[in-house]
Formats: sequence, structure tokens, C-alpha cells
Amino acid sequence: MLDLRGKRIVVTGAAGGIGSAMIDVLAGFAAEVVACDLKAEDVAGPKVSEAHGFDLLDDNAVEAAAKAICSNGTPDAVISNAGWTRAETLADVTPQALSHELDLNLRSAARLSQAFLPAMRNRKGGAAFVFISSVNALSHYGNPAYAAAKAGLNAWMRAIATEEGRHGIRANAITPGSVRTMAWDHRIERDPSILEKVKRLYPLGRMVMPEEVARAAAFLASPLASGITGTVLPVDAGISAGNLPFLEQIAG
Repeated sequence: MLDLRGKRIVVTGAAGGIGSAMIDVLAGFAAEVVACDLKAEDVAGPKVSEAHGFDLLDDNAVEAAAKAICSNGTPDAVISNAGWTRAETLADVTPQALSHELDLNLRSAARLSQAFLPAMRNRKGGAAFVFISSVNALSHYGNPAYAAAKAGLNAWMRAIATEEGRHGIRANAITPGSVRTMAWDHRIERDPSILEKVKRLYPLGRMVMPEEVARAAAFLASPLASGITGTVLPVDAGISAGNLPFLEQIAG
């Protein structure tokens, strides 16, 4: 069991499916959870030490939020979880969609980390960034703009790990596979059988649960991962391990 007692951990996108699981898991490990989303009231609750509402696409708001959070205590870890996609294929990627998805899934997380870095350097016990990326960053499963942003997020993570390690800062990324959250609702409306179809693509025969991503993030944010930095950890029910449908076809 992880013990995060006394650890102050920031989570963005805390009102979403994975974000809500983050709150539950981190609070269960006794962390002080600083939950962030567009509206503070959407993430406030008994498991949250602080709730902050701000727009990650607003640079001034990001700077102000980081300053406010640090004024109450420098974070031990920041988990950049917020993300969004709707452009499923190249044909769906309009100029507006491209800009929006790159800004929300890459630029906002990069700017947030820049806002926190000065305060998190050279702390006793170190500090950590955990970026929630995607298997889309590793291979093409659709959502081209989102995939490009998440691949960039992995690169940004490695930059922090390499350049800030001397200041006691670790950085890692998690690449979840399909996670059953509200992000799938629009696809289910289009094809009610899609979840069953998708499950057959995964070696474990199922999608990933939000709490599985949250537990991996809690580990990487914890002192138990003190020697781990610059890594990409798949939490993907095995989809990045190999092509199961292809194997089934050639095996007959």
C-alpha cells in the first residue's frame, strides 16, 4: 500500500472520469489532493484538500492558479490529466480542431509545468510530474491531432526529466489504452456495439478502468518511484504489446 500522507498532489481535469478516480485513489493513500478543473465547485468535496477552477487554455489563469496553489504549499507532485479529443480521423481534423487539440492536450500541460517548476526545484525529497498521455502517442489508433499532441507531451516529459533531474525533479508519462469514461459516450451513441468490438482488440479482453490509470499515477508520484524518471508506462490492457487481431487471423 502506498503511503502519501503529507504529500501535496495537484490533479488537472479532476472532474472527468480518470480525474475523479485520481481523487479517490490519492485520497485513499492519504494524499492532500489539490483538484483542478474549469469550475472549482465541480471538484470540491470531502476527499479534496483544495479545489481550483481555471481554464488551462488561458496562460494568465494558469500562472495565477499555480501561484495560488504554491502559496498554500509547494506541490510534491503535479499530475497533468486534462485532455480531450473529437477529431477521429484525418478527414475530421479542421484547422480549428488541430489548434484546439494541440493547445488542450499539449500546450496547456507544458505551460502548467513551466508555471510550477520554479517552486518545485531543489525540494527536500524531490518532486514529480506525471503526464497522462495515450497509446495514441505510440501507434496510430485514430484521433491524429490528439495523437500528435500526446506524442509531443511524451517529448516534453523527457525534456523535464533530462534537464530538471539535477534539481530533484522527476517526470514520467502514462499511456492508457481505451478507458471507459464519458469520452466514449459520443461513440456509443453512433454505434451501441462499439465497446464489445473494442474489447476484442485487447489481450486482456477488456478496456482499462479509470482507477488503474490513477493507481499507476499515484505510484509514479510517490517516493516508491524515486529512481524512475523519463519513462513511458503503458496502462493499456496489452494493446501496445502486439497485434492480437492480426495474430488470430494468421493462426487461423
